[in-house]
Amino acid sequence: MKTTFKKIITYILKTESRLVLWKYKPKVVAITGSVGKTSTKDAVYAVLSRIAHVRKSEKSFNSELGLPLTILGCPNGWNNPLVWIKNIFKGLWLFVWPHKYPRWLVLEVGVGKPNDMWNIAYWLKTNAVIITAIGETPVHIEFFNSRKHLAEEKSQLIKTLKKDGLLILNADDEEVLNMKIKFKNRNITYGFKEGADVLGSGDNILYNNKNEPEGIIFRVDEEGNSFPVVIERVFGQNHLYASLAAIALASGLKLNILEAINSLKNYDVPPGRMRLLRGIEGSLIIDDTYNSSPFACVSALGTLGEIKCAGRKIAVLGDMLELGKHTIEAHKNIGKIARENADIIMVVGPRAKSIKDGAMEVGPATGGAGMNPEKIFEFLNSYEASDFIKTFVQKGDIVLVKGSQGVRMERVVEAILLDQVNKNTLLVRQDAEWLRKK
Repeated sequence: MKTTFKKIITYILKTESRLVLWKYKPKVVAITGSVGKTSTKDAVYAVLSRIAHVRKSEKSFNSELGLPLTILGCPNGWNNPLVWIKNIFKGLWLFVWPHKYPRWLVLEVGVGKPNDMWNIAYWLKTNAVIITAIGETPVHIEFFNSRKHLAEEKSQLIKTLKKDGLLILNADDEEVLNMKIKFKNRNITYGFKEGADVLGSGDNILYNNKNEPEGIIFRVDEEGNSFPVVIERVFGQNHLYASLAAIALASGLKLNILEAINSLKNYDVPPGRMRLLRGIEGSLIIDDTYNSSPFACVSALGTLGEIKCAGRKIAVLGDMLELGKHTIEAHKNIGKIARENADIIMVVGPRAKSIKDGAMEVGPATGGAGMNPEKIFEFLNSYEASDFIKTFVQKGDIVLVKGSQGVRMERVVEAILLDQVNKNTLLVRQDAEWLRKK
């Protein structure tokens, strides 16, 4: 019954969304990829909101139902039929009666299985499409034959581009860059490899006068000009690439590049995406608990290894889900990388046991010995890890916390978060529906 009701609601809201797009004719930027979609969406929103009224996908509104909710400006009704009925009437009223509607929509589009992209987005007419990255072992790959198959599914979004639409591609991801050959749309590439139209370089951790990390700084070259870019309160490659994608869009739209860069300095980064938070006992937290994939986890661990700190580097790593046959190998590989970048490793969940195995595995990188088992702690779930870390963290420690949504690693961050008063805005998954889930 629930499935039938959902299909009916989705059909009605999708129909209303098409009518609303036809009536108000906003310009549409659609973003997909296996890594960095949300960060890119927020960076693009920061740039465009300086020039126009913009609406972006909220939270994880990137599905067949999420896109219509964004277009209509409606909330998720979850299991409340009254909210869904209200959404339907709101969509109808938006079409029938003139409203002040956004000039730009920034839409995040995700897929979970083959043919999802066409089912979700076939009806869109986009002005720009951004493809972020696929990664070596992407999230959701268990439902696809290969990485190439997943990339082909993601590329279906490009077919929604208007004739004069702009295609923006991550030049550092081979599968993404190959889309430049297959699709003949006007395109701009971005990345850190020579040849990218918008080229990043010299990325470093930004420190304050107390020698504490407080963000990232790098250089961008675009059409013969060179600019410094500073992004505060976040770390990680996903924000570097998100910023480059947003600058590439600004370049393609002939916007003021310096203004675009300035808009990124303190752009609104949502909870759980490599955000820097103050922890108890004088510690610092890198909160990357929104979700996890092997590509993103490797990147996060690389950032942890790069940061200078007075105390210990602690990696708290939960299960990475939806990896299918790649599960054991991917987790073991994360263990090998974690031991090179962290002093202490904590693994959370049944799949994460393979992280411990990888960290302890004998190999040439460790001089013939694996990581000392006394520096690895294993927990069944995030509740156990939360109870332990509260008494374990010390002054000067920097703690990276990461895991897939289903492992609920935000509970670990909450346990050592200094600002408990504002935890509802600082942490991911704090709305009532998520808090009711165990």
